[in-house]
Amino acid sequence: MRNPHFGEVLALTSDHFVDGFTAPGFSGVREAFVNNFVEHNEIGGACTVSVRGEVVVDLWGGYASLDHTRMWTPETLVNAFSVGKGITALIAAILVDQGALSYQTRVSDVWPKFVGGGKEDLLFEDLLGHRTGLPTFHDTLPALSMYDWSYMCDALAREKPWWKPGTNHGYHVNTYGFLVGEVIRRATNSSVGQHIHKMLHSPLQADMFLGVPESEHGRIAEFEWPTNAIPTVDTAGFSDEQLLAYNTYNNPEGTSGGGTVNTTEWRLAEIPSTNLHASSRGIERVYRELTNSGGTLLSAHGLNESLVEMSNGPDVVLGRNSRFGRGFQIPLPERGFGPHPEAFGHFGAGGSVGFSDPRSGVAFGYVMNQMGPRWQNPRNRALIDAVYSSLS
Repeated sequence: MRNPHFGEVLALTSDHFVDGFTAPGFSGVREAFVNNFVEHNEIGGACTVSVRGEVVVDLWGGYASLDHTRMWTPETLVNAFSVGKGITALIAAILVDQGALSYQTRVSDVWPKFVGGGKEDLLFEDLLGHRTGLPTFHDTLPALSMYDWSYMCDALAREKPWWKPGTNHGYHVNTYGFLVGEVIRRATNSSVGQHIHKMLHSPLQADMFLGVPESEHGRIAEFEWPTNAIPTVDTAGFSDEQLLAYNTYNNPEGTSGGGTVNTTEWRLAEIPSTNLHASSRGIERVYRELTNSGGTLLSAHGLNESLVEMSNGPDVVLGRNSRFGRGFQIPLPERGFGPHPEAFGHFGAGGSVGFSDPRSGVAFGYVMNQMGPRWQNPRNRALIDAVYSSLS
């Protein structure tokens, strides 16, 4: 069976197929993509890659529904989780480049209630670098309160930091988007989702949304979560270290997507850390623009400023090393976006990833709908390795 526009359809089993296009020399990427279904239990997904502005890989396959009744298509959207943090960092970089904000903006100057425990001295770049000491809340918030933007931001403004702000860093898994997004909202009177639509979706035709219109919900893939229920754990008696580790992902309940990711409420909401919905084409399109010194989105200076290292070393939350520019993840020796130190982007839970590598001109987008390892995911690793093997 062949698709006249996108090349050969690869039959995996009677239950799976992969369709799409690979340019000459990139068949290894297709083999890796197929192997993700065969050996790594991929349900559905897509991968799009360009090199110096030319798309060389555009693959999709598997199922967009968990009951295997709906196939993945090039237009399938899916929750890309923390890939949204990189897109939020890009929105911040564009606004700084335009003069609407500064990385040295004192947060309390635009958000007067954001004070106490040293928060009043934090700069916008500290929020982008995961240095605020606010990765979660000490007290348990009402379940699903992440849907109430004002409530979440007011709670963060009151919260006592878990460490002295600005002195250390820890991955702000779910609060990053509220912190950065509230500064953006106050400075520009527009939300991160509105900026994504204006700056990325419309001019680039980048297929991504933060807050998906209901008219688009029919093309969103269901995401397989390890449990269908929102977890309920009694944290009484937890040490501060245990409470930090648990609450970062689960306070309020549902905030990481457990029990909520496939609901209408989740898809409509704007949670910049966690619920960007995108296709692989949409993610690649944005990072493709950035491979050329910022393209139409940023000046070369603005791009370089967004990549200035803010945090590097032991992460208080993750218990391992992490490294951030002003919002983008930048490479560690043990976890890069390929072989080059100039690359930048962001990984997402389960394995989704978007990145740009200016040295090789590679822009990369990968999305899927089955939760896998958050660290050193074999599926995205195989695809990235295959891309660079094709270039060598």
